[in-house]
Amino acid sequence: MQQLTEMDYVFVQMESTRSPMHISPVIFYDQSEVADGPVRFKQILEVFRHNLHKSAVFRRKLAGATLGLDTPYWIEDADFDLEFHVRHIALPKPGDWRQLCILLARLHARGLDMTRPLWEAYVIEGLNEVEGLPPHSFAIMLKVHHAAIDGVSGAEILSAIHSPSPEPPAEPVVDDWQGEQPPSTLKVWSNAYLNNLRRPVRFVETLGKLVPNLMRANRLAGEHDAAHSPKSPAGKTRFNQRVSAFRVTDAIVLDLAAVRSLKSAVEGATVNDVIVSVVGGGLRKYLQAKGELPASSLSCGAPINVRAERNSESIGNQVGMMTIDMATDIEEALPRLRAVTEHARESKAYSSALGAKTMLELSQGLWPSVVGIGMRAATLAAVSGEMALPVHTVVSNVPGPQMPLYLAGARVHALMGLGPTPDMMGL
Repeated sequence: MQQLTEMDYVFVQMESTRSPMHISPVIFYDQSEVADGPVRFKQILEVFRHNLHKSAVFRRKLAGATLGLDTPYWIEDADFDLEFHVRHIALPKPGDWRQLCILLARLHARGLDMTRPLWEAYVIEGLNEVEGLPPHSFAIMLKVHHAAIDGVSGAEILSAIHSPSPEPPAEPVVDDWQGEQPPSTLKVWSNAYLNNLRRPVRFVETLGKLVPNLMRANRLAGEHDAAHSPKSPAGKTRFNQRVSAFRVTDAIVLDLAAVRSLKSAVEGATVNDVIVSVVGGGLRKYLQAKGELPASSLSCGAPINVRAERNSESIGNQVGMMTIDMATDIEEALPRLRAVTEHARESKAYSSALGAKTMLELSQGLWPSVVGIGMRAATLAAVSGEMALPVHTVVSNVPGPQMPLYLAGARVHALMGLGPTPDMMGL
């Protein structure tokens, strides 16, 4: 049994029918070289069963609610049913990209069953006419709640179900897993009482670190030219509204050599800077065509991994967030990339001076209900226009595998990812 952190619990509180809080990586597989012919659903089911022990996420569910006075617990689900979580779907013919995107959008729009382990996997067959995929490819869409993972721990879950070799494992795994009963009411409420005694102490300790860090960060911001220091973002766009329960999804593939070429063209640029610049250029072009491009630049949030190396395998959310100006007020690509690179460098320095883990630590000193109420109040204020948007979208960069990976002998061909879209963040 493990208690959720306050940051993890925020995503549980944000869950709604209009805005489910799960992350959905989609993995595409080439089965043209599978020794025994096409991969069967039963084989995929057995791969999941064989690897359940590699990630705590697979068999843990929420328990021990305390009306927002404390965070709930992860417990091992004694009633775990793998076949509920792994499902089989086939695209109708001809099985093209448009049909796949419609299916992914519908699956992504549906929330998870919050009474079970917070994940589902959909094996999707019939991808016969998807450009860029080998014939008879299949895909797996893995939906995992954001309360359980962030980008880094999500990548670790993907590695749990894959192998560096197409060959099956030599020996069966001995899995001594056992389910757990929910914690007693006495245990839940006594822990809540003790945790709430500790929270003010944590809050004061974090404030003690925050004040000097904030002064240092503000001094750093003041040293930069006013044109490049962090500033208030532009007003709302059509994407910054109350979201509906429906989703639209698509994806593009960027040539890595071209991305690296752009990166090399601007001193100090990173791959993430190039991606932010490309997204900014796309937003500029789209909003300009609609006659809705703000005069000042849009900004994005970029997650920062704050895991300690010794804690690299832990589940849950251990991320900070920095704000990057997307330079949507600059038309030319290279000048835009230079501006993004400069803004990103300054934002990293500001976040470092402030302390990347500060907000994570600050949340641990607040009552969970206060954090949830604060999040909802901020969203309502942004919807009504009473509060400026902190960012217009989020651009997240998660490195992919650095070696070939296989599932039941089928090689991973490509990956894409879908994230949650809360109110005011429809893109």
